Amino acid sequence: MKKAMTISYEVGNNLYLNLTNKCPCACTFCIRNSADGAYGSDPLWLEHDPDINEIMTDLNSRDLTKYNEIVFCGYGEPTCRLDTVLEVAGKLKKLPDCPLLRINTNGLSDLINEKSTAVSLCEVMDIVSVSLNAGTKDEYMKVTRPKYPDAFEAMQKFTADCVKTGQAKIIMSVVDVIPQEQIDASREIAEKLGAKLRVRSYDS
Repeated sequence: MKKAMTISYEVGNNLYLNLTNKCPCACTFCIRNSADGAYGSDPLWLEHDPDINEIMTDLNSRDLTKYNEIVFCGYGEPTCRLDTVLEVAGKLKKLPDCPLLRINTNGLSDLINEKSTAVSLCEVMDIVSVSLNAGTKDEYMKVTRPKYPDAFEAMQKFTADCVKTGQAKIIMSVVDVIPQEQIDASREIAEKLGAKLRVRSYDS
């Protein structure tokens, strides 16, 4: 019997949603380069992008009240499926005891979807966490390897637009494998944009 796709998986007290494997970046530190899953999950490679019914069936099989957060983050960039993210988040928001909703994103949603997306995302998310990855454009392009030449600028504009909505907590993140001077430069960028910087360990 074929094993079902892993649409949701637990990490600590949070539930993560794995909605797509598509991503416009090829980050040098991406966990996909060395593992099939994350934090002890079942394999996160999807046979296909799950539709709304598959996603909601999966969510309805869980006791959502036991989680602190539901996090839109899997083995791909969630905003590659922006409409699905917005629809699922909208349904979750209607629950009486909905946990906090967070999206972990590379911040390239505007380029992916060819329109401004900050307002629509911040309307349904409590936390938007943007992967900054580096404090200078040269280093960002080396580490993140996006397919878009203007990704560094677009990521910052998206973050600033999210901050301007005043509707969600905006975080920018870097991984502690980068040099301290890059972390310091990243903190300056985050502060300039009005976001908080999170320095996370490679395995968290």
